[in-house]
Amino acid sequence: MQSNKLSNLQPDILRKCVALLQSFSSSPPKLKQIHGFSIRNGVPLNNPEFAKHLIFSYVSLSLSMSYSHRVFSQLQHPSIFTWNTMIRGYAESQNPTPAVRIYKQMHVSEKVYPDSHTYPFLLKAIAKMMDVKEGEMIHSVTVRNGFDSCVFVQNTLVHMYAACGVVESAHKLFVLMSERNLVTWNSVINGFATNGRPNEALSLIREMGVEGVVPDGYTMVSLLTACAELGALYLGRRVHVYMVKVGLHSNLHAGNSLIDLYAKCGSIWEAHAVFDEMERRNVVSWTSLIVGLAVNGFGEDALELFGKLERERLIPSEITFVGVLYACSHCGMVDEGFEYFRRMKEEYGIPPKIEHYGCLVDLLGRAGQVQRAHAFIQSMPVEPNAVIWRTLLGACMIHKNLALGEVARAELFRLEPKHCGDYVMISNLYASEGRWSDVHKVRTTMLSKGVRKAPGHSLVELRNRVHEFFMGDKSHPQTEEIYEKLEEMMMKLRLEGYSPRTSNVHADIEEEEKEKNLSYHSEKVAIAFALINTSPGTPIRVVKNLRVCGDCHLAIKLISKVYGREIIVRDRSRFHHFRDGLCSCKDYW
Repeated sequence: MQSNKLSNLQPDILRKCVALLQSFSSSPPKLKQIHGFSIRNGVPLNNPEFAKHLIFSYVSLSLSMSYSHRVFSQLQHPSIFTWNTMIRGYAESQNPTPAVRIYKQMHVSEKVYPDSHTYPFLLKAIAKMMDVKEGEMIHSVTVRNGFDSCVFVQNTLVHMYAACGVVESAHKLFVLMSERNLVTWNSVINGFATNGRPNEALSLIREMGVEGVVPDGYTMVSLLTACAELGALYLGRRVHVYMVKVGLHSNLHAGNSLIDLYAKCGSIWEAHAVFDEMERRNVVSWTSLIVGLAVNGFGEDALELFGKLERERLIPSEITFVGVLYACSHCGMVDEGFEYFRRMKEEYGIPPKIEHYGCLVDLLGRAGQVQRAHAFIQSMPVEPNAVIWRTLLGACMIHKNLALGEVARAELFRLEPKHCGDYVMISNLYASEGRWSDVHKVRTTMLSKGVRKAPGHSLVELRNRVHEFFMGDKSHPQTEEIYEKLEEMMMKLRLEGYSPRTSNVHADIEEEEKEKNLSYHSEKVAIAFALINTSPGTPIRVVKNLRVCGDCHLAIKLISKVYGREIIVRDRSRFHHFRDGLCSCKDYW
């Protein structure tokens, strides 16, 4: 009799439970109470109507996907809405992989046909997985099923390709789209900005303005990323002013991007000012400034800020510790670096990643302890990658340890046989020892394997335009003035006692030719251009794609003194702030 009564009440209870789920879907405690109420009143989990709303509520609140899956697995014939909800839940979770498995189960095993909502959720999961091959297969399925013209599907395809680093495919889709919205523009712009194509990102932002599309916070973050990559400080400042004007500067993500911009443009005190003015900060904010201080040569300040972070009782991330170890590395603080490494593992329970081990190899290598660095690599519990061995090879080149350099080179040629920088470093190491026949062998090997040396270039921003210079570059409209300025610079430097460090020219040529070679390095050409085109006393900022050589480092110190200029040079590993004949790195880099 009791069971009959329950069965009679079931439809009312079911309707009540569904209505309650829809009313309190934004409150986790209420959701659990409703769930408990449904269990007490005998509503079965395999009821498709109840399960649909329960799963949707759990997914919407980013609650347990394992429980949602348990409920889902009890359903005999889930609706397309429920399938999509499960795919969405995994796409938005930390582990998006099951989304693809559920899609295949739905499509292949259960013969349920996807709709226009399925593919955006699925492609979002694939973008998180960065599985471009899977994404390409789904792309072909969307075309076959006629969903490729849906703007939501197109947007997630653009996002997927951009997130996977295949920006050409993302842009090709973008160009072919008949209808675009702000999401489309942001996806392709961010794809270029975060994949080393800042010029293309800036071009698209200009095109966006011409078409009358109003940017939002995401657009601004992508624009700041592109400016940071190019070292375009003045353009970045204009973006900052615009953000303040339209009220986007208070956005936490945008604020963090501003810190990153100023730090990567060598204006670390502006980065600090943004940090100080932020109404709300998270660990990313602290980490961005710690890393910024470290790469700008202010290691002690970076470590002091880390101490403040701890006193605020914030939990540092693994990236925070990369910044801390980097600071120790660039200040020669070997013992302190290993102590922070110990604390990271023991106090914060952060398992070391290859980046942390790389920082310690760099720390030892810069300090001249190359044998200890090699021993440390051999004792690592993870397999050393090419970056680890490349770091050791770089240290061997600086400290002239040819035997160990050849060990590192052998490992690098095994792991990444076509990386041009490795050939250049070992060639330079042989050249520093006067072993010209070995230099010739290395260069012959490069030619036979089709490996080409990446040319050194330097960037200078002037009036919102970035100018690029190569060694001995004579393509610029102001070439004649630039080289006259170079001659003047060299003459003034010699009067200050400058003597070219010809040991930095790794070629078997005459001494006079070596001196000429040094004076045409791209950073010197860029500085000559900046001296011509900027007012006296104006800081000069240069971005170089390779490590600054010892001769240029010495010359720029003297240029800063002779011309009374602050010169900030960002090379591939750090910043050098030159002022009054001194450098912030204290000649340790």
